Amino acid sequence: MGRTSHQLSIGVDLHKTQFTVCGLKADGEILHEGIYPCTHEGYDAFASWIHEAQEKHGLSAVLAVEATGNARYFKNFMENEGFRGKIINTLKFKVVVESVNKTDKRDARVIATFLAKDFIPESHLCSQYEEDLRRLLKTRSQLVKTIVGLKNNIHGMMLSYGIVTKPSQFQSKKGRQQLRNELEAHTEFNVAAAGVLDCILKVLEDTSASLKEVEQELERYVEKDDAVAILRTIPGVGLVTSSTIRAWTADIDRFDRYKEYASYCGLVPYLKESNDVTYLGHITKRGPKELRTAMVQVVMGMLRMREKNPNWIFYQRYGYWKSTKGSGKAIVACARKMSRVIYCMLKNKEGFNPENMNPERNYSSERLSKVS
Repeated sequence: MGRTSHQLSIGVDLHKTQFTVCGLKADGEILHEGIYPCTHEGYDAFASWIHEAQEKHGLSAVLAVEATGNARYFKNFMENEGFRGKIINTLKFKVVVESVNKTDKRDARVIATFLAKDFIPESHLCSQYEEDLRRLLKTRSQLVKTIVGLKNNIHGMMLSYGIVTKPSQFQSKKGRQQLRNELEAHTEFNVAAAGVLDCILKVLEDTSASLKEVEQELERYVEKDDAVAILRTIPGVGLVTSSTIRAWTADIDRFDRYKEYASYCGLVPYLKESNDVTYLGHITKRGPKELRTAMVQVVMGMLRMREKNPNWIFYQRYGYWKSTKGSGKAIVACARKMSRVIYCMLKNKEGFNPENMNPERNYSSERLSKVS
């Protein structure tokens, strides 16, 4: 939206316990600067001032706030009061971060100034549904990392006694009891070590039970999600990967082209062009790393099922890239191609069609020998 003479531009420097504001008119006049607590009383007092300023000066308020942990709540609260809000893309707005004299008051004023000139780069704010889905996935990821750490701790402790353990021993009560028995039968048996082992195993059992509960909740949460159902039609893609793509993709319609979606995933190369020289570097890795990781996992899942359909163009591309650039770059290149497939699937609301992987349908034999 372009700037108007009737706009009240309000910059907000939002923190955990308080927020600093600066209200500017279109001519640059500062109407208000203040600090409010991050409480219902503070939000109400700030909203009351905006209502008074709009009525007194005949202005329409627009707020801009940097993306923080409580930016969603702040934006929703202000929009419920009838004010428009913008979330700042901090990756493209370095004026505040790189400021030499950095204070909350100055930051709020800078944000308001750029908002008044319509120079604020906006960031997409996902829905509450997607936010909760991301929270479930992050919780699951943390539990998995905890379980891996606990198992590695046991492996290391048992190895220090000369006992080689297997991952399968953690899967059942019988296997865990076998670990205790092997430790107790050791010639250098230590009561303290047995106590540590029992403690770790107990935490491991509790964490594994929590992980199972989270995965069940995740299954229920996305049960009626059409996008997740579409993504799960891809060979090798399960609940977690499909839910991750759904959570961090959000609304696919905000991308006009598949290249924009690939760029959002961070799977496109850096481009530097000067005079008649063009340089393509490594992938940008911009955007959610969870989404980028999920794309790689899609590729890995499909590669595990390679023997079922070895003639797919996807596998031929991978084979060519692997022979010329190595497996790592080949996987990333395939992940970018899969981002296009996923974009089309979500855009058209269609499941995975194996016929589209037929080389004879889309590619000539000459082109297949030189996949790029």
